Amino acid sequence: MPKHPGPIRKPGDAKKTLLRILSYMGVYRWQLILVVFCIIISSGAGVAGTYFLKPVINDYLLPFIGQKDVDLSGFISILCLMGAIYLAGAFSTYLYNRLMLNIATRTLKKVRTDLFSAMQTLPIKFFDTHPHGDLMSRFTNDTDTLREMVGMGIPQFISSTLSVTGVFIMMVVLSPALTILVLAMLVIMLFVVKIIGGKSGYFFKKQQQELGRVNGYIEEMIEGQKVVKVFSRETEIKDEFDELNNALCEAATNAHAFANVLMPIMGNLSYLHYALTAVVGGILSIMGWSDIGTLGAFLQYTRSFSQPITQISQQFNSILSALAGAERIFSLIDEMPEKDEGIVTLVRATYDPQGVLKETDAQGATCWAWKRPLPDGNFTYTEVKGDVRFEHVTFGYEENKTVLKDISLYAKPGQKIAFVGSTGAGKTTITNLINRFYDIQEGTITYDGIPITDIKKPDLRRSLSMVLQDAHLFTGTVRDNIRYGRLNATDEEVEEAAKLANAHTFIRHLPQGYDTILTGDGGNLSQGQRQLLSIARAAVADPPVLILDEATSSIDTRTEALIEKGMDKLMAGRTVFVIAHRLSTVRNSNAIMVLQNGEIIERGDHNSLLEEKGKYYQLYTGSFDMDLDE
Repeated sequence: MPKHPGPIRKPGDAKKTLLRILSYMGVYRWQLILVVFCIIISSGAGVAGTYFLKPVINDYLLPFIGQKDVDLSGFISILCLMGAIYLAGAFSTYLYNRLMLNIATRTLKKVRTDLFSAMQTLPIKFFDTHPHGDLMSRFTNDTDTLREMVGMGIPQFISSTLSVTGVFIMMVVLSPALTILVLAMLVIMLFVVKIIGGKSGYFFKKQQQELGRVNGYIEEMIEGQKVVKVFSRETEIKDEFDELNNALCEAATNAHAFANVLMPIMGNLSYLHYALTAVVGGILSIMGWSDIGTLGAFLQYTRSFSQPITQISQQFNSILSALAGAERIFSLIDEMPEKDEGIVTLVRATYDPQGVLKETDAQGATCWAWKRPLPDGNFTYTEVKGDVRFEHVTFGYEENKTVLKDISLYAKPGQKIAFVGSTGAGKTTITNLINRFYDIQEGTITYDGIPITDIKKPDLRRSLSMVLQDAHLFTGTVRDNIRYGRLNATDEEVEEAAKLANAHTFIRHLPQGYDTILTGDGGNLSQGQRQLLSIARAAVADPPVLILDEATSSIDTRTEALIEKGMDKLMAGRTVFVIAHRLSTVRNSNAIMVLQNGEIIERGDHNSLLEEKGKYYQLYTGSFDMDLDE
């Protein structure tokens, strides 16, 4: 069963991660300047509006007590001024929230684009060694937390910080004595925030990790649901999921428990603070060291002081969670891309009347050619024929584990080379090396006499077509899935490729024929039909070299016989590498390589290998289906 990922990671450099997020937002610098300006106005309006309570109480309310005929013009003026200040603050709050929504949305769009683009540059090895669900969580959970931080967390944090600063200054101006009491309560509040906020931050980070594990496990089980049911492992995987889910539940419960308990504690402390301030302020007023207006304004500032501190502590937890997610996103973006030091490219070409190979457009082309730059700025052209050679190749997926040992082989243009052998013998590995999904440790591989390391990877892979054992279809029409082999293929070429693979007949019987929408990796087709579409996709690409990795393993014997002629047409004139389970499919190969433990132990054509009466003879005479463990 799948094992849990490694230990919990903590953000390595929160400052660096935050600066990188801000660099994404830098393109909106003028909007950000306006946001900061609006936040200052919003926070300042709250602070200034509260200060007007002092003159309102001292200059108007108290003098008006017991008076019958009073002049309300000044009172109304100051109320209008307060209203205008609060209105400006409300509008500024709306404006900066609206601007931050736009900035956050566009910033996350750029982050997702960079994340997806970076993923396309990664080598196959990366995807072979990382759970797909964990990669998906970076596009979903981690970007969601980042969006919340950019859109709400940072603005609220700045706003709360400015409000606390402004309120504190005004409290010092109004009453230094009462401010000392505020500072004493502030020390207590900060201590509480440090203890509870620290616990909450730790569990929020843990929650993100556990969520990635759960998502990875779910995706893996969805993909392997048939295997689960075949071996009746529903109970076991449910138990393992319960274990992962419990870990997530525990982390989430602790994270939110500490986060949610913080506000009530801070709220009650603020009430205690308010009561103490009212008592002390009342005493100071009675003693004549203060006045009622000052006390009224100060009490309001006291309420305004504790609430932003609570918000700062809450946003601090949110920001920690977002930074943990952002670090995971940036770690993927910063992964080392697939190296490509090639200089040779693949172009369409034709021979001029003098017999010299020249580059041309697709319509005038008669062949493919390798285009190599020369130091003087000119180019040489070599026709692509499909001559592939391995010379003393040694390879291992891991440094201390060799898979292929001193492999030497060649495939002349137009030859069909077959690989047979037990599971793990290295058959598929050889094809993975031809298209440079992995690079060899020792030896050389040449393609038409050119080391494949000199050929740009996209051009190298464009000259090859692979039909894999597991056919993967994309969401879209049947026609689009076949055309994936060559995007500029016409409808006629798509249908011709389908006929070549013997897929045309069943396609015509689909509800909308070639325009039938396939979803869920072609779930509405049989395994054999999906494989036929995969073969048609390779046919429409029209490559010089074809690789068939157990291409007919999912096709029944009758269907295999029907497409045999079509496959022969597809392979005609091309260099073909075949990995076969059924030995009946490789009898007409020009050369058959028998692999065992990463070495070629026998080679030759079908008849010569039978005459040797070695491993191939044992496999062939024992059964047309290979005994993989024999």
